[in-house]
This record gives sequence, C-alpha cells and structure tokens, in this order.
Amino acid sequence: MDTSQPDATTRVQDMQRTWYGEPLGVLFRRLTESLGLNQARLAGVLGLSAPMLSQLMSGQRAKIGNPAVVQRLQALQELASEVSGGAVSPADAVPRMEEIRGSAGSPLLGTTQSATGTPLPPARRVVHEVRALLHEIASPAEIAEAAGSLAHRHPQLAEFLRVYGAGPSDAAVRDYEARKQGADAHHG
Repeated sequence: MDTSQPDATTRVQDMQRTWYGEPLGVLFRRLTESLGLNQARLAGVLGLSAPMLSQLMSGQRAKIGNPAVVQRLQALQELASEVSGGAVSPADAVPRMEEIRGSAGSPLLGTTQSATGTPLPPARRVVHEVRALLHEIASPAEIAEAAGSLAHRHPQLAEFLRVYGAGPSDAAVRDYEARKQGADAHHG
C-alpha cells in the first residue's frame, strides 16, 4: 500500500490553504451549499471542466492556473457571503452568478463590465477594482484577520480592510458613495 498519497494530498491542501484561505474541497462544498449549485454547475460558473474541479477538490491538483477563474471564484465567495448574510436573496443570486460566469477578468483587476458589456456604475467599479486588488494578495478571511490585528492602533485602516476586503460588496459601495459625497460636499 502506498502511504505517500495521503501526505501528498495533505501537502496540496496546505498549499491551497495558503493560497485560497482553505482547501478548495472545503471552499467549493461551501459554495455549492450556499448558492444551491451542484458541482457541474459550479464548474460551469467558474469556467473549469468538471474533471479539473474534481481534481482541485480532491487535492490531486493544487492551484487554479487561470487568473480569470480565480477572480470568478473570489466573486462567488463574495456572493455566497452576501447570500449567507441575507444581503442577497437566493433568487437574486442567480443572475449575479450568470454575470460572474460571463466575466472575463484580467491579469490584475477584475472586469469593469457586466456580462452584457454594460459598464458598471462608477462606485461599483471602484469598489470592484479595490476588492480585486486586495483579493490578489489575501483571502477575505486573511484580510479580516489583518483588520483585527490593526484595529487597536489603526482603527480607520482596519475598518477599510474590513469593509472593502472582507465585507459584502454592497456595504463597500455604500461606504464609498458616502465618503465621495462627503468629499464632494467638503470641496464644493
């Protein structure tokens, strides 16, 4: 019996934990449960083949090589968080998943257009790009942890990380619009 297989799987899951905040099997199962998807539908929304999704879930493959797929994964995580928190209804999540599925992404920033090619409203676009940058370097869970460690000495920076990196995008859009309105009133 080959005993190296569990060790290899454990190493892959440890790498996934570093890159994505948790093993992809755990993450994908949570997304399917939160968003009411089966694995084939999840693979379709992400833009992965079903066998590739299975390999990532089982620890046979460590990393998602396509940055656009990673960005769609981050967008689905955000959506699942909004559904779990009650900010988005399961019915309203369906068209958002279609928009995520249609997004092309880019090497650094997420798409600034909807699936239909319509530009995102300015506030949503700015928030989307800030979130994409933050999620390029850390998972939402890591950002929340960093915010917690900064809260005592740098409360405003901690709040920014919480709102823009770890919270629902609608809350970040509202925060951005309020700050912009305040800045416009101050300069107007």
